[in-house]
Amino acid sequence: MEIVILPTPEECASIGGRIIANLIKRKSDAVLGLATGSTPIPLYSELAKIHKDEGLSFSKITTFNLDEYIGLPGDHPCSYQFFMKEELFDKIDISLGSTHIPNGEAEDIENECLEYEQAIKSSGGIDLQVLGIGSDGHIGFNEPGSSLGSRTRIKTLTGKTIEDNARFFDNPSQVPRHCITMGVGTIMDSASLVLFAFGESKAEIISKAFEGPVSAMVPASVLQLHPKVRVIVDDAAASNLSNIDYYKEVYANKPDWQE
Repeated sequence: MEIVILPTPEECASIGGRIIANLIKRKSDAVLGLATGSTPIPLYSELAKIHKDEGLSFSKITTFNLDEYIGLPGDHPCSYQFFMKEELFDKIDISLGSTHIPNGEAEDIENECLEYEQAIKSSGGIDLQVLGIGSDGHIGFNEPGSSLGSRTRIKTLTGKTIEDNARFFDNPSQVPRHCITMGVGTIMDSASLVLFAFGESKAEIISKAFEGPVSAMVPASVLQLHPKVRVIVDDAAASNLSNIDYYKEVYANKPDWQE
């Protein structure tokens, strides 16, 4: 696991964009796992910029999103299908037929989850999964207490998650109580993972997740067991890390071949 600490979210997004761009240059048909919420917005802006300025093509890329609310139509401004089109898909040359977001309006949610797992498997698996982290340690919508071996399934959101996400809705009562989410085990199957976190409000959970014990009560902590993880955080989100000076030293003194 590598922890990268940079002054601002924009600098974090720049590094993240370069990581993804380098992957696509090596493998033009890479499979990307994508996240939603406010955290990945700077990253998606950076990818759109690289596409525009450098001609990076996403035409052969396949994507799978982590999650979607149950009951929201795709054209609802708070749905993740709407979010992805607004923040990324409409700004790059990706084929919408190669993008995958769980169908929160499916008549058979259980079957939708099984088919989503199969689609990931049929694609050859996710090469790089983008993640954020909830203030309670959730990744995707895998709330505290989720099985660390879980697969794509329906989840009931905690009151804390509903409170955190209420800012995107006109009224907190409009936040759906259920969602479809990739499981922790599904996420851990990805070949590589990049998690972003910004702001002082994430400082405590970043410390718990990456310097504390591995626990289902902090689902993100399981990433400590993955062989290829980058945690890219700004100074504010890193402020509670006890080993912060060492992480900065490691990043500042990376050998050329590791850049």
